[in-house]
Amino acid sequence: MDTGTKIPPQKNVLGQPLESCGTDPVTGFYRDGCCNTGPEDLGMHTVCCVVTADFLTVSAELGNDLSTPMPEYGFPGLKPGDRWCVCAARWLQVQREGAACPVVLEATHESALEVIPFEVLLQYAVIPKTLH
Repeated sequence: MDTGTKIPPQKNVLGQPLESCGTDPVTGFYRDGCCNTGPEDLGMHTVCCVVTADFLTVSAELGNDLSTPMPEYGFPGLKPGDRWCVCAARWLQVQREGAACPVVLEATHESALEVIPFEVLLQYAVIPKTLH
C-alpha cells in the first residue's frame, strides 16, 4: 500500500534514527518496513515486535486477529517469528494479559512512549546480535 506520503526522518525510543522493523512481510502503517507514524495512523502502529504464538493468540482473543491473511488489504497474516509494527495500545493490552512478545527498541518509534513506559519496553527488548 503506497500512500504516496513522504515521511520525514523519525526517531526510536532510544533517541536514535528509527531502524527498519521488517520487510518479509513488509510492515509499518505506510508499508515501508518501518514503524513510522503520522496523523493518518490513528492506531499508532509504532511498536516493532517479534510476534510469538502466545501474542498472536491473545491478540486475536482481544479482537485483533493478526494471523489470518487479508489479501484485500495486502496483509499476508503473521506467523511466530515475524517482525511487525503493532499498535502501542494493543501491545500494552496483550502485555497486561501476560502474553507480550519481544520488542526491537531500535525499530520502535519514540511515540510509543506516550502509551508504554520505557521500563516496560526494556523488559521485552530484543538484544542486538552485536551485543551477544
